[in-house]
Amino acid sequence: MRKKFGITLATATAAALTGGLLVATAGPAAGLTPVLLATPAPAAVAKHHDDFNGDGRRDLVYGGTNDVDREGGTVNVLHGTAGGLDTARVHRIHQGSPGVPGTGEEDDWFGETSASADLNKDGYADLVVGNPTEHVGSAEYRGSVTVVWGSKAGLSGGTNVSPASGAGGRHAQFGRDVATGDFTGDGSPDLVVIGGGEAWLYRGPFTKAGATGKVSRIDKTGSGWYSHGLAAGKINGDGKTDLVILGTQFYGSEQRHRIWSLTGSSSGLSSGPSKTFSSEPWAAAIGDFDKNGYGDIAVGLPDQGNGRGAVTVWRGTSSGPSGSTTFTQATAGVSGSPEADDNFGYAVSAADANGDGYADLAVGVPHEDVGGHDDQGGVHLFRGGSGGLSGARSSWIPQTVVGPADDHLSFGFAVRLRDLTADGRADLALGAAQRGVVLRGTSALPTTGAATPLPDFEGGFTD
Repeated sequence: MRKKFGITLATATAAALTGGLLVATAGPAAGLTPVLLATPAPAAVAKHHDDFNGDGRRDLVYGGTNDVDREGGTVNVLHGTAGGLDTARVHRIHQGSPGVPGTGEEDDWFGETSASADLNKDGYADLVVGNPTEHVGSAEYRGSVTVVWGSKAGLSGGTNVSPASGAGGRHAQFGRDVATGDFTGDGSPDLVVIGGGEAWLYRGPFTKAGATGKVSRIDKTGSGWYSHGLAAGKINGDGKTDLVILGTQFYGSEQRHRIWSLTGSSSGLSSGPSKTFSSEPWAAAIGDFDKNGYGDIAVGLPDQGNGRGAVTVWRGTSSGPSGSTTFTQATAGVSGSPEADDNFGYAVSAADANGDGYADLAVGVPHEDVGGHDDQGGVHLFRGGSGGLSGARSSWIPQTVVGPADDHLSFGFAVRLRDLTADGRADLALGAAQRGVVLRGTSALPTTGAATPLPDFEGGFTD
């Protein structure tokens, strides 16, 4: 059911050094003689890590609904255009799609996690799809990760990523989270996957046949570290992608909730500082909120304070993250008031929504009670600016942008800021129970008067 990485590192290295393909042909006396065949120059890496059809526009991926009589999970893809998303043509991808390996089963959740990058460097972004609950043979919940390949026509076909030793056994949940970025700075996007409670770095480039570079484990050896979440972005300004791992560290019977910052380097990822929280870090996003050239880490802590929730921003510097500020619904200027089980910080996403050069932060509060409706939800948008984020520069986006108010809509359980129209302003994608919309970015607030509905919305957005 799983495809293996069939190419050896020695062969991959030889091809990289020569710039072509090594083949063996019959020589007149010596038997087999290596002959170098010229190969076309590779296409440039896709400009956007989420442009699957190579048209220069970002595309949007989110969890979709299954067809009738089909199980296992679906991801929906909408292509970007000059006028916004093409919602008339929804590209549905699942394990029944042509060329995508595996079979959708009752316990599967294909698309529970996802990320994207041009992994094979052909000019088209590829989609990495995690299915952490997939059964493989007798290994229940072993999990799987599939790369669905980009092309001029969009995403099609797929190749499974083979778990490293220790990443894919019974209940390993390989694909519990995935993240992409050029962590080594060599121009080839890399992939990080969580499996077996550990994070694993798969170096690029990748091929459709299943080849990849060296795979290594990312772990705090001997320290009882358990990984469960990832966020990738640029923190220290050196051009390489950095990584944040959300996890738990055990000290005997004591359990500590922590995040761990790692710096991209030519040899892989180098360990940096960790930060401890009183509740589990649930989500993270990286953005330069004060425009000082260094990425800040926003950490969603929805369980903090009996579920009232909080977001802590760990500020980026040239030497890595240092110093932090925490925001809640009790912060001056922030709309609403903190109540038990609101879960402020359940989802976070960062990008520049108004084109002023400062990253902004969207924060979901999916279980906020509004106007007598339980768990109606809402979203806060914090504007970046001099000194970073501020409650005084925050705005409230109500659930009613997706439809009539009601109970248990959980608006804000998914948020994503990305520029889908190439106008220099990030558009805000928002999710509620079986409803999703995109608000177009403007020089002020994202417009709420012309929300674009997302067809067959069911789950979260790709990072």
